[in-house]
Amino acid sequence: MKAPVSWIKEYVDLPDDVTTAELAARLTALGLKLEAIESPGDAITGPLVVGQVLTREPEPQKNGKTINWCTVDVGDANGTGEPQGIVCGAHNFDVGDLVVVVLPGAVLPGDFAISARKTYGHLSAGMICSARELGLGDDHEGIIVLPPGTAAPGTDAFAVLGLDDDVIEFEINPDRAYALSLRGVAREAALAYGVPFTDPAARETPDADGDGYPVVLDDTDGCPLFVARLVEGFDPAAPTPDWMAQRLVQAGMRPISLAVDVTNYVMLEIGRPIHGYDADKLTGPIGVRRARAGERLTTLDGTDRALDVEDLVVTDDSGIIGLGGVMGGEPTEISSTTTRVLVEAAHWDATSMFRTGKRHKISSEAGKRNERGVDPTVTEAAADRVVELLVAHGGGTAAPGVTVVGTPPTRDPIPLAVDLPSRITGIDIPDETVAQALVAVGCVPGETGLVPPPWRPDLVDPYDLVEEVARVVGYDRVPSVLPTPAAGRGLTREQRLRRRVGRTLAGAGAVEVISFPFVGDAALDALGIGADDVRRHTVRLANPLSTEEPAYTTTLLPGLLKAAVRNLGRGAAGVTLFETGTVAFPVDRGPAPIYGVDQRPSEADLAKLLDTLPRQPLHLAVVLAGERERAGWWGAGSQHGWSDAIGIVRRLATELGVPLDVRSATLAPWHPGRCAELVVGGQGDGASIGHAGELHPAVCRTLGLPARSAAVELDLDALLAAARAVVPGPELSSYPQAKEDVALLVDAAVTVADVEAALRAGAGELLETIRLFDVYTGEQVGEGQKSLAFALRFRAPDRTLTEEETSAARDAAVAAAAERCGAVQR
Repeated sequence: MKAPVSWIKEYVDLPDDVTTAELAARLTALGLKLEAIESPGDAITGPLVVGQVLTREPEPQKNGKTINWCTVDVGDANGTGEPQGIVCGAHNFDVGDLVVVVLPGAVLPGDFAISARKTYGHLSAGMICSARELGLGDDHEGIIVLPPGTAAPGTDAFAVLGLDDDVIEFEINPDRAYALSLRGVAREAALAYGVPFTDPAARETPDADGDGYPVVLDDTDGCPLFVARLVEGFDPAAPTPDWMAQRLVQAGMRPISLAVDVTNYVMLEIGRPIHGYDADKLTGPIGVRRARAGERLTTLDGTDRALDVEDLVVTDDSGIIGLGGVMGGEPTEISSTTTRVLVEAAHWDATSMFRTGKRHKISSEAGKRNERGVDPTVTEAAADRVVELLVAHGGGTAAPGVTVVGTPPTRDPIPLAVDLPSRITGIDIPDETVAQALVAVGCVPGETGLVPPPWRPDLVDPYDLVEEVARVVGYDRVPSVLPTPAAGRGLTREQRLRRRVGRTLAGAGAVEVISFPFVGDAALDALGIGADDVRRHTVRLANPLSTEEPAYTTTLLPGLLKAAVRNLGRGAAGVTLFETGTVAFPVDRGPAPIYGVDQRPSEADLAKLLDTLPRQPLHLAVVLAGERERAGWWGAGSQHGWSDAIGIVRRLATELGVPLDVRSATLAPWHPGRCAELVVGGQGDGASIGHAGELHPAVCRTLGLPARSAAVELDLDALLAAARAVVPGPELSSYPQAKEDVALLVDAAVTVADVEAALRAGAGELLETIRLFDVYTGEQVGEGQKSLAFALRFRAPDRTLTEEETSAARDAAVAAAAERCGAVQR
């Protein structure tokens, strides 16, 4: 919100010695955050004066352009009193007009120095200025022509143009919508300095009668109050007064036409958005209702919109003519031929305004105010002010009829214990100071509490009033006290385990990355994920950052693989990347209910709301691609492969104290023969937590990854649930280890993991480690068979094992493998 200081001073009698910076600091202390202070005159130095054109001689040039050789009376500003000769290329002025002249020696915005120079055969001593050249706007089509009698030639033009008027720009929080007007900013300035405030909305308005334009409200919850006034005989060609156009520009708005500019000016002045209709284009009474299914409207921005049944709309007998409180419609737009203007000032439900604006992606100055809540008691005053300005500057007359349908909503009193502000803020605030502060912000004492002012819909409970007292008394008086932390608290179990996961992966050489959690069909197609895969069932975003990635991801691999490709493409020989993050799976229980924000939902409402949320498990993904070890004089290097992916998971499981079983599986995007399912919880009856292995060759080619790149993705929530908070260290024995090797012949379809599990189960407690050290296929074992060689290591904690004990344990292990897997010892 941009507020010219001169406009603020119209409503507040500020002390004469107050500077703009001091005023901005006081208002910031009250909660209006300072964004910037604009001083347009600071960019101009040197003589800038009012001049009167004495002569104007058009002179065509060889290049086809026509310039004007002018003599301009600048009074004594040039030191001689003689007319100033100036060449001007604009043509929107004539002899006798008052213009703005910058004389030699001045500097305009952009460090544009003005000097007397010869051009087009004349010595041009200065320049006749346009608004753009002075930094007052974008208009560069012609020079500034001042109204007759504005000032005498030679008068300093800074004050005439408002260049000496500072503008304060504030960042207005959503709960302070009243400050989106000069009325609100000025009220805060009066509060800051304890001086009287003149309310621009305090005016006598005509009473409603039965002669006004007919209005029917079918939805009084959405529009409790509607005011309509008619102006007839309006001159659509009437210009906007310079002072009004100047203030609109200072406030950051572009002057358009008198009818539009007046509604914008009153909106800035009082805070109430106003809409004007071409009354000759209306047919029948105006109505307010909710839109019906299938209805459409072309709004003023030329967009044909499909309306929602929750949208508040304004209608007449021809159909819908506007989105109530958000944007008008093209059918009744004011144009260059409009002579009868119907002024609408209505109070709209803020929640409906917000949802309609978001639904249709409309952001307007009117919608910005209506969706935050506007003072309903100024509706009639705002309409009357618009009528007054249209009549005064547009040559029209106010029709005698006045329409007022409905009444402004009332506010309930808020009970407040007089000592509550002291208890909450920690400041000793006397009771009378509390009362004075709340009355100063507009509260009215009642029998059961304080009635908040109508322009403050954000004040709903006693603690809101405490905040008002605190900001009036001064936030700087609130003591800074560090809270005393409760003893014995630290990181939660989940936090400790997640840190252990990060340290383990970092110790394995992996680097953590964070990618956007959004995905599109193209990314899932690249991974070869089928249409019937559960990962294709995504949560769609209402407002995606990119139309190519419109859904929340169900897998971390697309973003992680993209990061790997980017790093490899920038020269990395190999990468090991990991990411932890949530994925989302829709629960398909219907849309989430929408509750009000005025109170906390009940436990049943909260449970219903949470029940509609997507399932969002925490996942861990790892990608290993390219070189694992560099080649050099020390020997050949190696590439990352499926064994590295499974190995990094085994290392993680060991650090977390989780028993991990690895089984053969088939799942995209992994290679069908080199994909492992990761299972925790025990042999045979464990729970699957994810997959690891080599990526499918087609996936590597599509993404541009090195062949045999590997990846891991697992449910980290499930892994941490099975983890042990404290993992015991290994038990060491001082007795020697017994070594036994076995070679087993099995069917080629039998997995190593199944054979290893059988050997481990049969060997019993004496088995310390088991390791596969050879796999052989060929003529010696026959077609469809393979030979697996395992190294079994036995040890007892309290004695040296005998040969009979180790042989028995070995034979038991082989017997279990034969029974479970059909293994035959070679």
